[in-house]
Parts: sequence; structure tokens; C-alpha cells
Amino acid sequence: MAHPHTVRWAWLGAGLGLLIALLVFAPARWLGTTLDSATGGRVQLVNARGTVWNGRGDLLLSGGEGSRGQTALPQGVRWTLMPGWQQGPVLKARLSSPCCTEQPIGITVRPGLGNADLVFSAFSSRWPAALLVGLGTPWNTLRLDGQLLFQSPGFTVAWHSGRPQLKGLLVIEARDLATRVSTLRPLGSYRVELRARPEGDQATLALTTLSGGLQLQGNGQWVGGRLRFRGDAQAAPGNETALANLLSIIGRREGVRSLLTFG
Repeated sequence: MAHPHTVRWAWLGAGLGLLIALLVFAPARWLGTTLDSATGGRVQLVNARGTVWNGRGDLLLSGGEGSRGQTALPQGVRWTLMPGWQQGPVLKARLSSPCCTEQPIGITVRPGLGNADLVFSAFSSRWPAALLVGLGTPWNTLRLDGQLLFQSPGFTVAWHSGRPQLKGLLVIEARDLATRVSTLRPLGSYRVELRARPEGDQATLALTTLSGGLQLQGNGQWVGGRLRFRGDAQAAPGNETALANLLSIIGRREGVRSLLTFG
């Protein structure tokens, strides 16, 4: 008969081998379950194939639990994950989509005790504005068309003691936007610039119009994990009739302007 110590070591080795195999070959659908839970169902990864470490799937946006509307990203997303060490444990990810990224987006996750950092390397990507429809109100009313260009030389989203902090610069350009609630097509092109201080406790947001009949402008501040924004929208001369309905939907009318407020 085998020695009891030999039996115990055999069982320990088998258990360790099973655990390693489980980690290495963890199915991609586990990542989808985690993403769904973390976002309250607003971001979903379905039809996931491969493993947690190297896979692909279809990305859906929805209004959350109980929402009936969903939009899917054309051609889905692909990802790779790799654990590493950079003055502490990190998880390095590369995210790509055939429709929207010329180069994979590099993301480094730095977990900590009650803290976590999500660090985006420099990137540029282009996403369809129609994807926002799945998020529910007000996007399902506006039903935007056009392109959203995201650019950054580097950006960090950090959670410290349960409060989100931002670092770096993120620029979003909405190009040739159109909506079903206006006959003016396109409405125009716009730029949103989010610039955060190195300390991460404050950031500024600026909205400007690049071109078009719908004129948008405004400024905001990110303080203490909350965004407060004040701006306005108005029609360029000659576009008042075509934009009257839209201006009443997106904000509170004050003469020829529509006031945009958030937070």
C-alpha cells in the first residue's frame, strides 16, 4: 500500500494541476459574466469564444436590467490578457475590433487593496455613434448616426477608497452627427476634451463645435468623482426651423438657445 504521505502529495499535485488547468483554460464566457455583473448589464459580451486570456466575442450595449433595446458592435471585439509584474502585480490587456481599431488598445490593470488603476496607453480608435442607441434614454430617442473618434496620449481611471479619479487627456470628436429628430443632415462635428490634473482629483471638460448648423458649446468640471457641466445649443442662421424640435428635446429652451446642464 502507498505511504499516507505519498497519497497526500499525489492528491495535492492533482489538485494543483487541476487549478492551473482551470486558470489557463478558463472559458471566455466567464469574462462575459464578470463584465455583465460589473456594468449592471449595460455592457455585455455574448457569443464569447476562446479563453479568458485569448478570445473574441460580440459586444452589446443596453440600458441595463429590464431594458429591451440593445445594439451590437459590428464584427465584435478580440482581446488578450497576460499577468505581469510592474512594482506589483498587473494584468496587461490588448483590445481590438476589426471595425474600429487600426491598432490594438493597450490597457494595464493595477489591482490593490481597496484600490485599482485602469491605465490606457496612447491610442486612437473610431466607433459608430449608432452604438449608443442601446444605452437607452436619451440615446434611443436621438438615434445618432456618425462616427466617434477617441484619442489619447495616455489616460488613467483609478478607484481609490471607492472614489473614481482621472489622470491624463482624453479627446472625443463626434464627426458628421445626424439624428432622426431633425431634417438637417448632418448636424455638424464636435470636440469634447477631458483634461485631468496629475493629482487626479480634478478635471476639466470643454465642448466645442468644429462645424455644422447645430452650434454646441460648454464647460464642465470633474470634482470629487462627480461631473458638473453647463453649456448651450443653438441653430446657426438659416437652420432654426430644421433644429427647433431637437433643441426642445436636448435642453431647456431660453429664447433661441437650449441650455445644457448635467450634475
